[in-house]
Amino acid sequence: MTTAPITILTRDCPATTVPYGDAVTLDAGGEVQVVQQLGGSITVRTELGLLLRIAGTDADALGLEPPSAPDPVVDGGFDIAQVMAVLDTIYDPEIPISIVELGLVYRCEAINQPDGTRRVEIDMTMTAPGCGMGDVLSLDATRDVAALPGVDDVEVTLVWDPPWSMHRISEAARLQLGLL
Repeated sequence: MTTAPITILTRDCPATTVPYGDAVTLDAGGEVQVVQQLGGSITVRTELGLLLRIAGTDADALGLEPPSAPDPVVDGGFDIAQVMAVLDTIYDPEIPISIVELGLVYRCEAINQPDGTRRVEIDMTMTAPGCGMGDVLSLDATRDVAALPGVDDVEVTLVWDPPWSMHRISEAARLQLGLL
């Protein structure tokens, strides 16, 4: 098993505890190991073994380049497939799988409003009701989907019914996780 090299933080850096979702600040000079760098965030493990999520915009504190967001937008008008492609670039901070492949997105629908605007409504869940990352991942989804052309408003709702179970994971993700 290969261990990631130790990285020394070059400046104070905001982070979020995983899976609790609490905001913390990592001090300059602290040591961490990068666990994964997928989508727009980086997951690190501290000297004490705590997992933390760092926004890609703070990658410089780790001596890394900010992750380049893939451009799932194709030419032409709005397409709900673009929304799903954007959601597929948001990763669970503990499991290196996107929220789409994990089956966390239950519903994604574009609603044309009477005033001519378009609202995208997304129902999503977490792998466990006590997971504090729901607000963090919901904000990621809201921000990333709102950046799509033709989207005027985004509403992300965390739902718990039906409860998430492992059968919701895509076959490709099951294979990647060694569950097949």
